[in-house]
Amino acid sequence: MASNNKLVMTAILATFVLSLMSLAAAAPCGGQATPPPRYEYLLEPSGVNSTDAPDSVVTDQPMAAGPAASAPGQAGKTAAVDAWHFSVSPYLWFPGVHGTVGARGRSVSVHASPGDLLSHFRFGLMGTFEARHKRLVLPVDVIWARFEDNKALPFPNLMVTTATIKGSEFILTPKIGFRLLDKEKIKAYGLAGFRYWHFDENLQFTPSRLNLNFSGSQNWVDPVVGGRVELAPAPKIVVTILGDVGGWGTGSQLEYQVAGLLGYRFKPEWTLQAGYRYLFVDYRSGGSIVNFTTSGAVLGVTVNLK
Repeated sequence: MASNNKLVMTAILATFVLSLMSLAAAAPCGGQATPPPRYEYLLEPSGVNSTDAPDSVVTDQPMAAGPAASAPGQAGKTAAVDAWHFSVSPYLWFPGVHGTVGARGRSVSVHASPGDLLSHFRFGLMGTFEARHKRLVLPVDVIWARFEDNKALPFPNLMVTTATIKGSEFILTPKIGFRLLDKEKIKAYGLAGFRYWHFDENLQFTPSRLNLNFSGSQNWVDPVVGGRVELAPAPKIVVTILGDVGGWGTGSQLEYQVAGLLGYRFKPEWTLQAGYRYLFVDYRSGGSIVNFTTSGAVLGVTVNLK
C-alpha cells in the first residue's frame, strides 16, 4: 500500500506542471492605424495600453493661447487615462520537475523531464487575464489540468491486474498592483495577492476485489507579494522580469517564483513572448509533503482586448 501511495503522490505533482499545455484562443480587437509602442507580457500582462495617455507630450510647435485651443487634445488624453483596459495571455510551459513528495509519513524522490510529464497529460488550460485602470493593475493567473496513467501490476497473486491513477490540479493567483515607476523605457509594479492550490488524486485497481481503491485531495492558500519590471530597449521589443514569494507557514512553509521574458510586438494588438519560469513550493501538513521545483521554457502570446 505504501508503494501505491507513492505512485499517487508522484502523479499528483506531475499534474501541477502539465497544466501548462493548453493555448486558449483570443480574438484581437481592431487596432489604431499607427499606435504608439505597447508593452504586454505573459504571466502578468503589462499595464501599458495603446490608449493610455503618455507621460508627457513634446512638440516643437508653439502652444496655442486660451483653453479652447487645447481642449480637444486634453479631452482625448483624459478619456484614455480614465478608461479600463484588458488583456489576455494564454501560454504554454514546458518544464521539468524534481523534488520530494510524500504521504502518511513516507516520502519519495521525484524527477521528471518535460517529455515524461507530457506523456501523462490529458487536458488543461492555463492563462492570465489582466484589467488596468490608470496606475492600478489587477492580474489573475489560472491553471487547471488533468492527468492519467495506467500500469499493469506484476503481482497476479494480489487478484488485481492493473492500477489506474488520475489526478487534477487547480491553481488560482489573483493579485492587485500599482505602477510605481512609469517612464518611457522602464516601468515597475508592486504586487500583492494570494495563491490557491488544489490537488486531487484517485487510484483504482482492476478488478477491485480487495477494496484497495484510494482517493484524496490537498488544499491550501498562501499570501504572496512580488513585483514586475518592464524594459523597452526598442519600439517592438520588451524585456520583462517578475517574481513573487509567499507562504511563511500560512499554507505552505515557503513558495516563490521568478521569470524572465522577451517579447516582440508583431501586430498592434499582439505580442509574442518566450522565456523561462521557475516555481518552488514547500508544503507540509498532516503527513503530506509537497516539496518540489518546476522550471522550464515558456512560450505564448498576449492580446490586447481593449
